[in-house]
Amino acid sequence: MPGKAQHFQGPQLLGAAFLAIGLWAWAEKGVLSNLSSITDLGGFDPVWLFLVVGGVMFVLGFTGCIGALRENTLLLKFFSVFLGLIFFLELTAGVLAFIFKDWIKDQLNFFINNNVKAYRDDIDLQNLIDFAQEYWSCCGAHGPNDWNLNIYFNCTDSNPSRERCGVPFSCCLKDPAEDVLNTQCGYDVRLKLELEQQSFIHTKGCAGQFEKWLQDNLVVVAGTFIGVALLQIFGICLAQNLVSDINAVKANW
Repeated sequence: MPGKAQHFQGPQLLGAAFLAIGLWAWAEKGVLSNLSSITDLGGFDPVWLFLVVGGVMFVLGFTGCIGALRENTLLLKFFSVFLGLIFFLELTAGVLAFIFKDWIKDQLNFFINNNVKAYRDDIDLQNLIDFAQEYWSCCGAHGPNDWNLNIYFNCTDSNPSRERCGVPFSCCLKDPAEDVLNTQCGYDVRLKLELEQQSFIHTKGCAGQFEKWLQDNLVVVAGTFIGVALLQIFGICLAQNLVSDINAVKANW
């Protein structure tokens, strides 16, 4: 059934692209030549997101495509069950997130602070944190003082870093008149009084800003999750329909 097999090729190709991006990023960082460096990162490596999502999508697309081409009911059933399991886990995660939202909030704070500590350890993590702080106009999990957790930005007297008592440039308020990005705009800013800091940097925490963003974009977020769920249900129904068609053809032999 070559025509129906094309429905499974999209996830397979997209998954392969995600995997290629993840492996390329690891190669650029030298991880592939020294796999032990994976354990050196204290925070979250964004490359894992590409590898996990890409791997799952590639496996699903591959089993669905080959199952449809070869009319292999075992592969199609695997595709259907695996996709159904993912759908069930997503549904369960959504329900648990609603029930234990306070615990989720605490974990989000812990996650952000843990990555603040590892800010300089990985370039991809650094870019992700900078993007988040710029996009949500925030600084740290609860506020700028969270950057005391980082060895380069903490305010201890023993810290020899030039970034001591500062924050990353992504915390800074943007000056429309500046054409060139000032990466030193956060230097020594936490030595100022809190009211003075508000003239130079964002003082709201990223955890609160992210929660506010979710509330403001609830329709878009919910619509995205519903759209993904409908695609998964469509994939399950398509696989089950193919299995039924193949069994019906075999029964007439």
